[in-house]
Amino acid sequence: MSDDQSYELLGFDNLLLPVGDLAEALSFYERAGFAVGFRFDEGGIAQLKVGGEMPGILLRQEEGLGHRPPPWPPTRAWLEVADARAAARTLADAGIVPIDPPFSTATGWTVEIADPWGNVLGLTDYTKRPEIGRRP
Repeated sequence: MSDDQSYELLGFDNLLLPVGDLAEALSFYERAGFAVGFRFDEGGIAQLKVGGEMPGILLRQEEGLGHRPPPWPPTRAWLEVADARAAARTLADAGIVPIDPPFSTATGWTVEIADPWGNVLGLTDYTKRPEIGRRP
C-alpha cells in the first residue's frame, strides 16, 4: 500500500448485477450451473455462490428494466473454472449460447455468456498457467 493510500483492499465482497426479473434471472443462472446462496424476493435480491467463499454474485431486480439491457454499459466479470471449454459444452447442453466460442488467453481458455439484461460473465481457466490458478 502506498503512503498516500488510507485503506487496504482486503478482498472481494459481492458483484452486483442488475436484472429486470429476479425469477427469470435465477432460472437463467441456475441453468448455467450457478447455485443459489440465498433468495430474498421481497427485497428483489438473490445471491449466487462463487466457489466456497461467502461473497458471490448478487442479482438485484431493477424496476422498469424489463427485458432490455440497461442504459449503462454492461457489467463484465470473469470467474475461474477448471476447464472453460468443458464449461462451454455444459452451457450449450443447457441451451445457453456463448457470446463467442471459447477463446485462448495468456493463462488458458475463456468462454463468455450474457444474461437477458446484457450482463456478461466469463468462465476462464488457468490450464496454461496452473501454478497461478486455484486448486479445485
